[in-house]
Amino acid sequence: MMTPAAWARVLPFALFMGLLALRGAVPADNAWGLDPRWLYALNLVVVGGALAWFWRQYGEFSRQNWPTLKEAAASVGLGLVVFGLWIVLDAPWMQLSEPTASFIPVGPDGRLDWPLIVVRWLGAALLVPVMEELFWRSFLMRWIANPRFEGVDPRESGLKALVLSTFLFMLAHTLWLAAIVAGLVYALLYQRTGKLGCAVIAHAVTNGVLGIWVIASGHWEFW
Repeated sequence: MMTPAAWARVLPFALFMGLLALRGAVPADNAWGLDPRWLYALNLVVVGGALAWFWRQYGEFSRQNWPTLKEAAASVGLGLVVFGLWIVLDAPWMQLSEPTASFIPVGPDGRLDWPLIVVRWLGAALLVPVMEELFWRSFLMRWIANPRFEGVDPRESGLKALVLSTFLFMLAHTLWLAAIVAGLVYALLYQRTGKLGCAVIAHAVTNGVLGIWVIASGHWEFW
C-alpha cells in the first residue's frame, strides 16, 4: 500500500510521464489544431503544482538538510562533468533507440521561438531535477533498500539500491550509457552526502547547461 510519502514522490513523476505520452500522441503537423510543443507548458502547471502541493512532505529540502557550500560546489562541478559526457556518449551503440528531435523551438520563419525555449528550459533545468530526484533517488533507491523507505538513511541504502535504481533510470532515457553515468553520479552524491539537494543541484546544472548548449548548437535531438 502506498504511503502519503510515497504518493508525494511518485505522483509528480507519473503526471510528468503521462503528459509526455500525451505530447507524443498529438500529431506534430497541428492536425488537431494544437501545437504539441506547447503541451510541455502543462508540466510547469500540473507537475509544478503537484510538487507545490506536497512540498511540506519533502523533508529533504528543509533548511537543516541543505548542502554546505563545499557540497554545493562539488555538485555543480559534477553536474558540468555529466553534461560534458552526455553530449559525447551518443554513438549509435550507446543508444536504446534512434534519437529524434521531438522539440524544435523554431517558428515557420526559421527563427527561434523564445517563449517555447523559456518554457522548455525552465522545465528541464528547474522542474525535472526536483521531480526526478524525488522519484528516482529519494523514493525508488531507498525503497529498493527497504519498502519502508522513509526510515532509510540514503548513506546506508547500499550497492543493490544504487545499481537497480540506476538501471531503471537508464531505461527511461535514449542515451543509455550517458544515463548510466548521470544516474550513478546523482545517486552517489545522494549516498555520500545523505542530502538530496546535492543530487538536485548536479542534475539541474547538467540539464540547464545542456539546454543552453542545445539552443546555441542546434542539436535538438538532445532535447
